[in-house]
Amino acid sequence: MPERDDLDALCAAHGIVRGYEDVWGRRHEASEAALRGLLAELAAGGEPPAAPPGPLEPAPPRTWRPPAIENGGRVWGIAAQLYALRSERNWGIGDFADLGPLLEWCAASGAAALGLSPLHALFAHDPARASPYSPCSRRFLNALYIAPDAVPEAAAAEAFAQLISSPRFAEEIGKARQSKLIDYPAVAALKFRALEALYADFRARHLARGTDRATAFREFQAREGEALRLHALYEALQAHFHGADPAAWGWPAWPAAFRDPRGEAAQRFGRERLERVEYYEYLQWLAAQQLAAAGAHSARLGLGVGLYLDLAVGADRGGSDVWSGQGLYAARASIGAPPDDFNLRGQDWGLPPLRPGALRAARHEPFAQALRAAMAQAGALRIDHVMGLMRLWWIAPGAEPRDGAYVRYPLEELLDVVARESHRGRCLVVGEDLGTVPGEVREALARRGVLSMRLPWFERDAAGELRPPRDFPPDALVTASTHDLPTVAGWWQGHDLRLRRALGLFPDDGAFEAQLAERARDRARLLRALAREGRAVSRPEALADALHEQVAAAPCAIALLQLEDLLGLVEQANLPGTVEQHPNWRRRLPADWLRRLQSEPLRRLAARIGALRRGAPR
Repeated sequence: MPERDDLDALCAAHGIVRGYEDVWGRRHEASEAALRGLLAELAAGGEPPAAPPGPLEPAPPRTWRPPAIENGGRVWGIAAQLYALRSERNWGIGDFADLGPLLEWCAASGAAALGLSPLHALFAHDPARASPYSPCSRRFLNALYIAPDAVPEAAAAEAFAQLISSPRFAEEIGKARQSKLIDYPAVAALKFRALEALYADFRARHLARGTDRATAFREFQAREGEALRLHALYEALQAHFHGADPAAWGWPAWPAAFRDPRGEAAQRFGRERLERVEYYEYLQWLAAQQLAAAGAHSARLGLGVGLYLDLAVGADRGGSDVWSGQGLYAARASIGAPPDDFNLRGQDWGLPPLRPGALRAARHEPFAQALRAAMAQAGALRIDHVMGLMRLWWIAPGAEPRDGAYVRYPLEELLDVVARESHRGRCLVVGEDLGTVPGEVREALARRGVLSMRLPWFERDAAGELRPPRDFPPDALVTASTHDLPTVAGWWQGHDLRLRRALGLFPDDGAFEAQLAERARDRARLLRALAREGRAVSRPEALADALHEQVAAAPCAIALLQLEDLLGLVEQANLPGTVEQHPNWRRRLPADWLRRLQSEPLRRLAARIGALRRGAPR
């Protein structure tokens, strides 16, 4: 066991912050065993360099801003879960074609932005792994969002037409459409059968004949280069090994010879099964085309921001990003969060962290590539857990989340990367900085033009009262809730607290009762805050509108309304701290969601929101 002074010196050398102060003001320090576990993970990547090898590309001083929010402009938008959108034409999951009607509603209502949770590639072999924040790859897209009927091959592909017109297939689509929750395995089985038929037609009618469409595909392959080929090779290998053994959950469970993406075994597989590898490249091409079409549609409609997309904080340890970049990751450690009011046990997100030293040795190019891919069709990009640019909560193998420690990252260098990619992609950047955030992070974000995020629940004065949104900073995005938090209706009813108690997420009944009592006090605080601004609420059902108007009156550059709150829904999209216990990322909107959005009460609300956005001073 190292001496205390030696351990302190090792932690300092590797950027480990031994202690922290929690949200209740209590000081915590990781155990020596946990710290030794983290040091082992960091040291596995070699000694961290003091600086990247060679000078980095010069960076603009600030990130790019769209004209809509320059010079005091203030806009609003809505946030939605793409998978949750119902339509008469989709196959039981919202798809890229479903964005059209929602973008048109935004344009007609005066909204400038449509926010979506990450669209990253997940796991084709295991579609039930539905969290967009635990992706297979942050550089590529989820093929389940492809709309098969919108693929150009669909118009003439006979096998596709026969498949979707068969009574059995039509019946299965009908069942998927009627399902209350998304049945990911059923949807994936339907879509991948159809996409296989479309790919076969594409090879026969385009690749074999060298058509213009074939040329466009080859240009996409060349443009995306090795990253696309390795992702597609991963998909083909994972399908192969999982088909032979359902326990093959990801590349660490493959035969050893195939775990090296550039080794002879993997490369030979790719050569011998080139047509199969190109199938997965074809899926990425289709997804990129359809997302680009949605982005172009938002531009034609005149949305001032357009698609507001999301970059997850990391990638799954069994996925293609980690397989193709193994030296970059501490593959046995995890990132998460220390205990807080919403997660009393802390959080373990199960994602391996990037090693700061390896990232610097690569001149931060892996981070730049993830940003570039996410910004390709985005008018704005949210960087999840943006404090990770300065520090991440690392959890050693086998340790509990509360026994983790912060590991530091080169904040200014990473912000240089963000600024360069923001200007390259002409993309506004929002940093998700909710919760306990070091002042250093928020100061740096403000200096570099990255919008902060503000939620009324998290903004308190010394007495615990809710600060009025009119006091929030202009360089921010303000919203009443997020996908990880209760909806307005669910919060008001205390539904989230009762749900967390039923799922065993409180350490004891005393903690539940304490939070229940605090929620009652918070309801009173919210009513007082609204009344002080002339928005007194006499009926619970009027609360969401009053809160949306309060948020819209804030001086922040963007006000974002959750689609679930506009529809008055109680259930939230995701309950942090759960995996199988709660239907995270599976809830669908009511069948009449679009008609309800077009109702007269919501038309009037949109008009009031627009007037407040135009009228409140910055």
